[in-house]
Amino acid sequence: MGAHGAIYHERQIRELCALHALNNLFQAKGSFTKTELDDICVQLSPDEWINPHKSMLGLGQYDVNVIMTALQLRNYEAIWFDKRKEPLCIDTSNILGFIMNVPSEYKFGFIVLPFRRRHWIAIRKIDKFYWNLDSKLNAPECIGDDADVITYLTNQFKSNDMELFVIVKSDMAKSKRWLKDDSHQ
Repeated sequence: MGAHGAIYHERQIRELCALHALNNLFQAKGSFTKTELDDICVQLSPDEWINPHKSMLGLGQYDVNVIMTALQLRNYEAIWFDKRKEPLCIDTSNILGFIMNVPSEYKFGFIVLPFRRRHWIAIRKIDKFYWNLDSKLNAPECIGDDADVITYLTNQFKSNDMELFVIVKSDMAKSKRWLKDDSHQ
């Protein structure tokens, strides 16, 4: 990791945005694999003919349970961020990054279909700056420094039906050290 050219960025394939978000977050190809995420789906619902944690067609579209379990396998936690709080309460020095879940249009060529889908996006600090590592982007987009990422997240809450997950080491989740001191509850 380092200069803009050294940022790892997986591009969107099929409905594998959750896989891409995880690999982009950990900055390495193969940090997680489709097979690993599919196995997690089976572990979460072993007796289901149609697995509720992924697309019926097996192309991806993994849900939050799969992401949370995958992170736990690497000693990380995805903490759902309560949108009633301000992102200013996040201590960015104690997190790995963020995963956002945002609405996404479903297109067939140039035609927008009336289906509402959700899309997973990773945001991570690399060197001194936070990067939007959305797999639908041609290249990572620089968000800026710690203050800029908080402003970015605040604006996302205002303009988007977005869910935010703060990604931290497991011990950090238990101690709530990802929150600034006056935010612990």
